[in-house]
Amino acid sequence: MFGKYNAEAIETISISRTEQAMETVRQLGGEVNGMYALLGEYDLLFCIELPDVELAMKASVALTKLTGISFNSCPAIKVETFDRLTTK
Repeated sequence: MFGKYNAEAIETISISRTEQAMETVRQLGGEVNGMYALLGEYDLLFCIELPDVELAMKASVALTKLTGISFNSCPAIKVETFDRLTTK
């Protein structure tokens, strides 16, 4: 999930909010594999695993409500899985 701050979201950055975001993902049955601050088009990258795309959408909305950060979710699979799915 790529995140983009707005002015209000920047004002409320805190360790507590980050911990709440991680707990939100866990409550949806997910696992946080990494959280990164970025420079460029996006401000954040959350690497999370969730059971399905519907829960990814739910997590995106829940995290936006919690943080005010706009998220762009990009479901991904391992390249090995992709190769297996796309070859005979």
